[in-house]
Amino acid sequence: MGEFWPVADVLAYLSGNWRTERTVRDLASGDEGEFSGTTAFGRLEDGGPLSEDGGLLSQESGIFVWQGVPRPAERTLRYLPGGTPGAADVRFSDGRPFHDLDLTTGHHVADHPCATDLYRGEFSVLDVDHWRTVWRVGGPAKDLVLTTDYTREPTGGMPDH
Repeated sequence: MGEFWPVADVLAYLSGNWRTERTVRDLASGDEGEFSGTTAFGRLEDGGPLSEDGGLLSQESGIFVWQGVPRPAERTLRYLPGGTPGAADVRFSDGRPFHDLDLTTGHHVADHPCATDLYRGEFSVLDVDHWRTVWRVGGPAKDLVLTTDYTREPTGGMPDH
């Protein structure tokens, strides 16, 4: 890996729309899948019990192909302000904690225990318009590697639909 790109303000960096390409490898079976879509980071709206000032709502949507079968897939996460501008508190859509994130050095590793599995995420900021996550999921029933590349989409492009 080359040098990482430090991020002074993680929520400002993530704001906007990102082209999202993910590969999923099952290390036990050798199966591979891929997701292709977009991730939009927009301001969390005030007003519901889970609203947080200054946070971002991450909405990922696209098509996941597994064993040749394409299916629509989506995921929503909340990125809340962390202890410093370079840090965020990442939560599931229902508010449960997911992981911490600190990109002040451009690189971060986070763990998320889930039942009997451990999710370990490695976050790398490559430059102003590219970042990557690599999640390794291990446990009694899972042995997966999920690699996701994010590329910033140019602003002023397609109107919202």
